[in-house]
Amino acid sequence: MSTAARQAAFDRTHTDDLIAYLSSSPSPFHAVASAAERLEKAGFRRVQETDAWDAAAGGRYLIRGGALIAWYVPEGVGPETPFRVVGTHTDSPNLRVKPLPDTGSAGWRQVAVEIYGGVPLNTWLDRDLGLSGRLALRDGSAVLVQIDEPLLRVPQLAIHLDRQVNEGLKLDKQRHLTPIWGLGAVTEGSLIEFVAERAGVAAADVVGWDLMTHDVQPPSYLGKDRELLAGPRLDNLLSVHAATAALAAVAGAELPYIPVLAAFDHEETGSESDTGAQSPLLGNVLDRSVYARGGTPEDRARALAGTVCLSSDMGHAVHPNYSERHEPGHHPMPNGGPILKVNVNNRYATDAVGRAVFAAACEKAGVPWQTFVSNNAMPCGTTIGPITAARLGITTVDCGIAALSMHSARELCGADDPFLLASAIKAFLEG
Repeated sequence: MSTAARQAAFDRTHTDDLIAYLSSSPSPFHAVASAAERLEKAGFRRVQETDAWDAAAGGRYLIRGGALIAWYVPEGVGPETPFRVVGTHTDSPNLRVKPLPDTGSAGWRQVAVEIYGGVPLNTWLDRDLGLSGRLALRDGSAVLVQIDEPLLRVPQLAIHLDRQVNEGLKLDKQRHLTPIWGLGAVTEGSLIEFVAERAGVAAADVVGWDLMTHDVQPPSYLGKDRELLAGPRLDNLLSVHAATAALAAVAGAELPYIPVLAAFDHEETGSESDTGAQSPLLGNVLDRSVYARGGTPEDRARALAGTVCLSSDMGHAVHPNYSERHEPGHHPMPNGGPILKVNVNNRYATDAVGRAVFAAACEKAGVPWQTFVSNNAMPCGTTIGPITAARLGITTVDCGIAALSMHSARELCGADDPFLLASAIKAFLEG
């Protein structure tokens, strides 16, 4: 299909906005801030966990670190009304700055980093990297910082010094992944002084930081017909963006459920944090929503019994160069619509009941869908789905879209799939 024909057949407005979202969200803290900005435009208002919550209808959201929970209370719903939850995560594998970042060797100034999550290390070599994250200040506040400049680079060893490199590259996480950012003697405090200046604060006021690297190459359409999307952090900001758009779209409607977005942090490292899916954060929000509307523990139990969670995370498209690594009967393809993720050992939470809910949402939205199952000889990844199902005792379905190069510094998916996923999520939230 020609470019003109594809553009006539499909509206890329959603994917264009996804590109803007990815560019403005190099860290989990930026991801929730960017999502909150979109929700504010849709009429949502921020609430604080330390404040009392009221029973008024409308959209609300809260932010805790790199996590965001948002929900919309329709007019006239009772405290026993079930929820429709979309669960996602805001973090992506990358290189994160250590507490004592200034280091160097052989006349090079370098930045000490720690590996975050399951990183294919070679994908971070020879890329121009910026810095982003947050600075904690002495007065207890925090400021976000985003430096989209080529500050850092992890240089690969020249082939002349490693003649066997094409027989298998081996990287030591401690010795070989330290980025360079200049020449000269190492000066303690120089990195934070530089970052603080860019953030507009005094370096003396900075008492802590959560800083990380990001590839400064922007997301872009790829291919002759622009039918693919290449970019960083598709896993899993694509799902965060889709769920945010879907929640904003259903706000104001008469709904049989209370739609909820749960965007957690730290999924890539096991979700064990106060902002991860293993925390009580989501459960507390659901409970407080019930009680703010005059509910009792009985109402809470009734609400959760009827609640369904759609855990949306990226999945694997069949790789044309490694098709033997995939399950022979299940070959999800880009632009084939969302994928239902199934694993009988509960690495994914989908069961037959959840499958029916997902299928109904896709049918209502008029979008195609596919199924992903891992090759029996290959280990299967996992998501926040099983964690959420076990923690809250609610029916949970795992879905996503098919992509290549998951966890790489730059990933690849179909350009139509983000909109198809958002459409399915919207139909799910509407019930």
